Amino acid sequence: MPRGKTTSKVTGKPARQLLFSEALRQQKHPSVEGSPPLPCANMTEDTQGATMDRILQEISAVTRKLEGMDNAMVELTAETRSMRLDLAGFQSQMSGLDQGVTTVETQVASWTDRDLELSHLRSKLTDLEDRSRRNNVRLLGFPEGVEGADIFSYLWDILPRYNI
Repeated sequence: MPRGKTTSKVTGKPARQLLFSEALRQQKHPSVEGSPPLPCANMTEDTQGATMDRILQEISAVTRKLEGMDNAMVELTAETRSMRLDLAGFQSQMSGLDQGVTTVETQVASWTDRDLELSHLRSKLTDLEDRSRRNNVRLLGFPEGVEGADIFSYLWDILPRYNI
């Protein structure tokens, strides 16, 4: 960075001049012990210029680091937004899956009822198939075992009474 070319945005003075006047002001008000010594008023202009250049370089390095941090923050913000969108999509998918599970549970419950009904119908079908294989005649309204040992003679006597 050329000496004396950098200017302050606020005052328009060269940055080296601002830093030098700041150093003189701080020299009148001594700083805390252990801090680096400030440029003195009796320093030669070359020594003061070299010190100011070194300070400007350090400020420039800090500025670059801050810009890098700012870029990293922008990237983190973008990534966080992306993660939020992904999370919202996952939540939407989860609610859809929850509705699907509810539908499946309802269908399984209805299948259980249908399974019981199917079992009942199978037993009826088995009973009907067994009856048709026997070629039996079924007479309703007669008490069980009333025919005795000879069914044929009982029916021969009883059927003319009912006009069958």
